[in-house]
Amino acid sequence: MSNQTAIRLSVSEAARIFGVSQRTIRRAIKDQEITYVVVQGRYKLNFESLLRWSQRTTTARNKRDNKGIGQYVDRWRITNKLYSPNPFNVQPEKKEDTL
Repeated sequence: MSNQTAIRLSVSEAARIFGVSQRTIRRAIKDQEITYVVVQGRYKLNFESLLRWSQRTTTARNKRDNKGIGQYVDRWRITNKLYSPNPFNVQPEKKEDTL
C-alpha cells in the first residue's frame, strides 16, 4: 500500500473538471461506478475512480476531452525533465530481500 493521500473532489468539482453535469456524476455514484466517502453529509469522490470511469464510458470520455480538462492537454508544454521524465531519468525502485 502506498503512502499517497487520495485526491477527493466534490460532485460539482468533478462535473466541472470532466465537462459533465452534476446529474451525470450522481448517476455514476448511484450505479456504483465511482468510489466515494461521505464527509459532513457531502460526497467526496475518489479522483482515480473518476478517471477510470471517464475512460470506460464513451460519452464521459468525449465530454472530458471536449468540454472538460482534456480540451487543454494540447496546450500543455512541459519542458522540465523532473516533471516530464524520459525512461532514462526514471529508475525502477529496488526491492529489498525479505526473509
